[in-house]
Order: sequence, then structure tokens, then C-alpha cells
Amino acid sequence: MEYQKRLYQILYPNNSLVASQLTPEQFGKHFLIGTARHYEGKIIFTEVDADFRHDFFKIEEGFTGLVPHEDGRPKATKFISSYRVLEHIDLDTVKSLYLVTSNGLTLELTQGKHDKPHQSGLIRTYAQICPTTVLSMTKLNAGEYAQYMTRPSHSKWVPKLFFTQVELPIKQFLKEFEERPFMSPPFPFVHPAKLRDAILELESSDKGIKGISLNSEMEKIPYIKIRHGFWLSCDKKSLFFPMPDEETIKKKNYQFYKEM
Repeated sequence: MEYQKRLYQILYPNNSLVASQLTPEQFGKHFLIGTARHYEGKIIFTEVDADFRHDFFKIEEGFTGLVPHEDGRPKATKFISSYRVLEHIDLDTVKSLYLVTSNGLTLELTQGKHDKPHQSGLIRTYAQICPTTVLSMTKLNAGEYAQYMTRPSHSKWVPKLFFTQVELPIKQFLKEFEERPFMSPPFPFVHPAKLRDAILELESSDKGIKGISLNSEMEKIPYIKIRHGFWLSCDKKSLFFPMPDEETIKKKNYQFYKEM
């Protein structure tokens, strides 16, 4: 049986380039319930145009290894690289983004425009996912944040960055923390007092960005907390993958909705 050769870039929990004969839905499910390798948690990946080539990757060699099993089953994975993958991917070759739950359910996100109005001075919470994993607060909008983090003049820059904005109603959080100092934290890996202090520091100074945690721990941030969508950016280009609203996901992919 002939299978289509596909190229996938895993962005979470690690960063790898993988050749496969599986469809995106099969690929996501494979890592959760179809492999002997133990892994438990969400997976985020993109499909890359199969014609993409770069001297850094041995893609042809990987495709050569895509041979179906003797019983006719497709070859699930042929790892091409697990090192410095994102920085060598041409953003123009990136297709859809896929979110996978811990039960192997997949939601496809296609590229779109971020047409939400940008409120000046609004404090936002961004979770860097790949290649760095910092959770930070900033007054910068997503475009400004992406340019800042991928600009070589910045001491902590990265060539390309995959990140998302996480829902955190600032005024509501501050009010609740004042009333209940021992409240459950919005992020289970960050003490509420640290969030409060970071917000107050940003509000009372000209500081543009405040780091909250060196690990954004995407495994502990449910998909339902994603605000707007995901960005895949470099200094001069940015791809945006809008996150559908809950009602749309519920109608089109109810099983995924239940796992969000």
C-alpha cells in the first residue's frame, strides 16, 4: 500500500523534526497510545511541507526510511533531528498547527489574522513554548513581544519563537487575591503573591517585561486557558494560528472540547 510521506515538527514537549506515513490525527494519537515509549501529556506539532529541504536536516534520508511494516501498517515515525529544529525551519513551509490532548484527541488550527484590537498598556501573560519555556508578563502586544524576543540585539533572543498568550484577568485576580491571600493560584507552578508583585511592578514602572517562571509548564496550562491563539515568529515574519472559541470547538470537535 502507498502512503503519503509527511513531515512533522514537534513543538511540545520537545522540538523534533519527524518523517511519517501517518495522518496528523494518527500521528498525534501514536505518541499517546500507539507507542511503547512511555509519554503522558499533551503534544503540539505542525505539519511542514514535504518538499521543504535544508542542509541542516537529512530529510531525504529520513524519507528513505519510511517503509511500511510487513503487515502493511504505515511507518509511524522516522526521527530526522531533535536539535535546533525550529531555528532552521522555513516559516513559509509551515502548514497547520495541531493540538493534542493527553488522550490523543487532535484539534487542527489553520493560519489566520490576529484582528483583535490592541489595548495600549494592557498587561498580558505569555508562555514561551519552543525553544525556550519562560512564562512572562508584559505590556507589549504579541507582535511587539515576538519582535523583541527574536531581535539579535536582545541579550536573551532566539532566532524563532513559538508562544501563546494565557488567560489571566488582571483586575479580577488582584481583587480576589486581596480578599483571599490563600487562593488557589491561576498557575499551579507560580505562587499568587509572585504574580501580584509582578503585576504591581509593571503597573508602577517603565519596565516592559517581567519574567514569572523559567518554565511555562504547558502541561499544567489547559487548552481552555489559551487566549487568542499561538504565534510562530522570527524577527521579520510571524504566523498566527487562531484558537477557535469554545462554542465552535464544541460544535466541530466535541470530544476534544471535553478534554480541554
